[in-house]
Amino acid sequence: MDWSWRGLGGQLRLCKPSHPSLCPLCATLCLLAIAHAAQANSTKHALPPRMKDQPFQVYWNIPTAKFSTLQLEEFGIVTNEREEFIGENITIFYVGQLGKYPHYNNGQPVDGGFPQNASLKGHTEKMKIDVQKYLSRNFKGLAVIDWEEWRPLYQRNWGKKNIYREKSQELVQVKHPDWSPTQIREQAQKEFDKAARNFMRQTLMLGQALRPQALWGFYLFPDCYNYHYGSQFAEFSGLCPAIEIKRNNQLRWLWSQSDALYPSVYLEESLKSSERGKLYARWRIHEAMRLSLVGDSEHALPVYVYSRSNYMVTQTLRGLTRLDLIHTIGQSAAMGARGVILWGGIDFSRTKANYQEVRNYVKSILGPYVRNVTTAVHLCSRFLCFKHGLCYRKHPEQDVYLHLNKKTYHLVTQRKGKASSTYFKGHLSSRDKRQMRAHFKCQCYKGWKGIQCNHYKKSLACREEHPLFSSALLLLIIYFLC
Repeated sequence: MDWSWRGLGGQLRLCKPSHPSLCPLCATLCLLAIAHAAQANSTKHALPPRMKDQPFQVYWNIPTAKFSTLQLEEFGIVTNEREEFIGENITIFYVGQLGKYPHYNNGQPVDGGFPQNASLKGHTEKMKIDVQKYLSRNFKGLAVIDWEEWRPLYQRNWGKKNIYREKSQELVQVKHPDWSPTQIREQAQKEFDKAARNFMRQTLMLGQALRPQALWGFYLFPDCYNYHYGSQFAEFSGLCPAIEIKRNNQLRWLWSQSDALYPSVYLEESLKSSERGKLYARWRIHEAMRLSLVGDSEHALPVYVYSRSNYMVTQTLRGLTRLDLIHTIGQSAAMGARGVILWGGIDFSRTKANYQEVRNYVKSILGPYVRNVTTAVHLCSRFLCFKHGLCYRKHPEQDVYLHLNKKTYHLVTQRKGKASSTYFKGHLSSRDKRQMRAHFKCQCYKGWKGIQCNHYKKSLACREEHPLFSSALLLLIIYFLC
C-alpha cells in the first residue's frame, strides 16, 4: 500500500513500507506529518499593531481639506496631515510618481511600453528620487503602489489590456519568424511573466531598502475576479473562480516580497444593501487572508482592505448604508484584516455642498460605526487574546461581527475647546464574552503562543520559530522505519 500526500507541488510519495507489519505505524506517522505541516502553515503569527492597542484601524485616503479638515481623529480614523493622498501615515503612488513604469497610453508606449522593453536601471534611478521626494526618511506608514495598466500574469491581460499580450507576441515573432502561433504565444507568456515578476519584485525590494519601516505593497493585490454578480444575478455565491485561485498561487513570489496586501471591496450601487454585496466582499477578503499566509515570511502579511465611503459609478456622494459598512469595514475586521483604507477622489471637496454632505455623513453614520468596530476589535483582543493577538472568525462564511452591544455600550462625545472626541462607554456582558468565545479565535502576535496568546516564548528555538522542523523530523523517522 502506498501512502501519499498531495501537497502544493503535486503528489509527493512519503511512505512505502517494505515491512507489512509497519504499515499501521507508517500510516499514523504520515498523517501526523501532514497534519503538523498543515497546522504550521495556518498558524503564522501576526505582526503587532502599528499603533499601540489598535489591532484594527480605518484610514482616510481622500483629499477633503479644501474647505476645512473633517477632524477625523474624533472617531479614531487615521489620516494624513491636511487629509492629502500623500503624507506621513499613508501614501499611494500613481503612474508617473514612482520610477519609470512601462505602459501604453492611448496605444502609445510610455517608458518602454511593456515589462520586457523597460529599462530597469532607468526605473530604479528615478524611483530613488521619487521616494526621496514623497516619503520622509523615517516614514513608517503604508506605501501603496497603484499600477493598473497591466497585470503580472500574461493570461490575465484580457480586454483593453490585451495590447500587452499582442506586443509580447510581436517581440517573439521578430526573433523567431519561423515559429508557429502556438510557439510564439507560449514563449511570449514566459517572457512577459518573467519580466513582469522581475520589474515588480525589484520595485518592492528597492522601496524596502530605501524606507524599511514602511509597509510596501500593490493596490488591488490580491484580486479574485468575482465580478460576475451582474451576469449571474440569481446564483451568485461570491466565491473566487477556481482558475483565479490557481493563478493567485502562481504569484507566490509577489506575496513573499510584499510587506502588506491591499485588496479592494469597492461596491457598485447595484450591490446596495444586498446579500450579493456581502458575499462579493466576503470572499475577496477571504482570498487576501488566505494569501497572507502562503508567502515566505515568518509572519502573516497584514491585510489592509481598500473600500469607499460611497458607491462606485454614481453621480452623487451618497454614503454607504450602515448595512454596507458592515459588509465592508465590519466584515474586514471580523475576518482578521488589520485595517480598511477609505479611498475617494477630489469630488468629495469639489464644492462646498459636496464637502458638507461628506462631513454630515462622517459625523452621523461613518464615524460612529468606525469607533464601534475599532473598539469592539480592541475589546476582543483584550478579552480573548490577552492583548497579545487579534480576533478573527472561526468560520469565514458565518455572519458574525465584532460590534458593541447596544444594551451595555452608549456613545459619548466629549468636547475640549474646538476639539472633540467621540467614543463608546460601557462594559462587556457575560453574553458578549460567550459570543466572542463561540465565534472568534486568536491569531497571536510574534513572540506569543497559546489558544489565548497568553504564553510568551522566552527562547525562539528552531521548532518554535520554524514549525516545519518537527514535520521534517517525523519524515526522517518514517524514512528509516519504512
